[in-house]
Amino acid sequence: MVSAEMVKELRQITGAGFLDCKKALTEANGDVNKAADLLREKGLAAAAKKAGRVTAEGAVTAYIHGNGKIGVLVEVNCETDFVGKNHDFQAFSRDIAMHIAASSPRYISRDEVSPQELEHERTILLNQTINEGKKPEIAEKIVSGRMEKFYQEICLLEQPFVKDPDITVEKYVQQKVSQFGENISVRRFVRFVMGEGLEKKEDNFVAEVAKLQKRD
Repeated sequence: MVSAEMVKELRQITGAGFLDCKKALTEANGDVNKAADLLREKGLAAAAKKAGRVTAEGAVTAYIHGNGKIGVLVEVNCETDFVGKNHDFQAFSRDIAMHIAASSPRYISRDEVSPQELEHERTILLNQTINEGKKPEIAEKIVSGRMEKFYQEICLLEQPFVKDPDITVEKYVQQKVSQFGENISVRRFVRFVMGEGLEKKEDNFVAEVAKLQKRD
């Protein structure tokens, strides 16, 4: 069985995407070295030599949605100041910020999701599936698939890219690694929604009428 630790190790070696690593490990029966070779053969480890490089340059980019009620700040890193100031890199960073505004991810990658949150979500999905009438052994398989969908909903890199839904954000980043010839990473982001978390004032129609009557 392919474990999360095996996938993480292969990603560190190759720089390939999570799902690509998982598929390669499955095909290689869990052999990490063989899986790495498979990824290289398929051209999916093209960024491998760049994956370990330090990304201390880049850009902090802001995006404000047209109505002014959603705003995003995102830090996208690269290796050199030359690339960080490049017009295409700036446009790429803005694309990432716009995607975050539109798709509202909570994390950059699944590695950031806490075990507690995963267990909580898995328990809910399992009970939900059993309540649908599925047998426990079948429910487990269904839950595994639904957990993948859960990751796709909350993790930036696994979401379909808003400007090209045929690829994930991670694939889009990998395309830019090839274009700029440097390691690139989305380090952090914050998404603001106007009024989020605040109680909105509601007019008390009865009280307003009472005030008018007293004035009369």
